This record gives sequence, structure tokens and C-alpha cells, in this order.
Amino acid sequence: MDMERIINRLDMLVEKKDYEGAKELLAYWLQDAKEKENYRGLLSLSNESMGFFRKTGDKEHAVNCAETALRLIERLGMEETITAATTYINAATVYKAFGMAEKGYPLFEKAKEIYEKDLKENDARLGGLYNNMGLALLDLKRYEEAVDCYKKALDIMSRVKSGNLERAITYLNIADVCDAIRRDKEASANYPHTDEEWEKNIGRCVEFAMECLNDEMIPRNGYYAFVAEKCAPGFDYYGYFMYKAELEKRIAEINENL
Repeated sequence: MDMERIINRLDMLVEKKDYEGAKELLAYWLQDAKEKENYRGLLSLSNESMGFFRKTGDKEHAVNCAETALRLIERLGMEETITAATTYINAATVYKAFGMAEKGYPLFEKAKEIYEKDLKENDARLGGLYNNMGLALLDLKRYEEAVDCYKKALDIMSRVKSGNLERAITYLNIADVCDAIRRDKEASANYPHTDEEWEKNIGRCVEFAMECLNDEMIPRNGYYAFVAEKCAPGFDYYGYFMYKAELEKRIAEINENL
């Protein structure tokens, strides 16, 4: 099984928004790996499938792939490997995406233990981990822990090539924490901030996010469009409609050239 070729084909189909074609590709190779008892290939495909089905909102397939991957990690005796950590993150992200952050968060902790032990401090994978942990912690209303994770992600991604795309997402995530605290009466009682101060904090985060997306060193490619699509609703929510319109213009230009 040529995983590099399969993943390249999958990425191409997703970039072109041919989701049915991507689903058929994954289904074919998942079945092939099962029939041949190619467990390592099945693990790799399950990890790729988790991300795809999460993005397309297919809860049943995403959760099934997460559970399959977790079983395979145990079956293959890979519990303490980098591959296992990545699988834990993918599965935890699936659970979080479908309203099961409490179930997924322990998997983030397991991944964190492995990544912090085995990866360099400026590894982009650590930045991704902290960002995803922050999202789960926000769902769990563990606000200060979420901000701590986001700060770690910002620091790491500041030292990574094209890291400003992820930093843009992180700044909007911090804005969401501020907004959540402001709206949570019990939590906001612990912070001596007025609504105006919260608005100012949120505004700074939004401006920083747009500065990151304006980084001229970042290629305007399919991944840029993907990140811009993720960020645009945040700008809209906080009333930065011109920023949203600018991102939509960039997305359209990128899609025309795909």
C-alpha cells in the first residue's frame, strides 16, 4: 500500500472539494487494508479518515475511525510512540468536534506526555496539540487552562515557517475564551473586567489574527483558503465584517486557481 500516493490523492480531492470522491477513495483502501490484515496501513488510513469525516461533519464514520485507530494502537503495542500520540490527538479532536470533549480530553493528556518527552520545543506538532487542547478546555469551562495552552501554541508557532496561519486561529480562539468568560456569570465574577475591557481584549485578539493572515510570506494556496474559511465566521461574529469580506475574496481567488 503506497500511503504517500493515497494521501496525496486524498488531499487533491479535498482541495477540489470532491468530497464524494474522497469518501470513495478512503472506503476502498480501508476495505483493502482490512481484507489483507494490514494493520499499520489501516491505522494510517483511520487517522486520515478521522480528519476527513470530522471536517465533513460525518459523526458516525469519524467516531468509528477514532475507535478503530485506538484499538489498533493497543493491538500493535504502540502506546508510547509518536504515532500513538498523533492518533490520540486525532481521536480526541473527533470527540471534541461532536460534543464529547470530556471523553476526548484524557487522550490529549496522553498525547501531551509523549510529545513533550519526545519532540523538540519548536515542533509544530506541539503547537497543534496545545491549540486543540485549548478548544477542549474551553468546552469544559476550564478557561485559564485553555488560555495557557493557547499561549504555548502562539509561542511555538511564532518559530515555525508559515506558523502565522495557526497563530491566526489561536488568537481567535483566545477571543472566544474572553467572550465565554464574559457571558459566564459564575466565571466572570472572578475577573474584575468591565464589558468595555472584555471588548478591548477581544478586539486586540481579532486584530492580531488578521495581521497573521496578512503575512505576505504565506502562500495563498488551498491550505490558506481552509484556514481563512475557519477564521471568517469569527471575524463575522465579532463584527469585523470588512475582514470577513476580504478573506472571502481571497478564498474565491484561491479556489478559482485550483
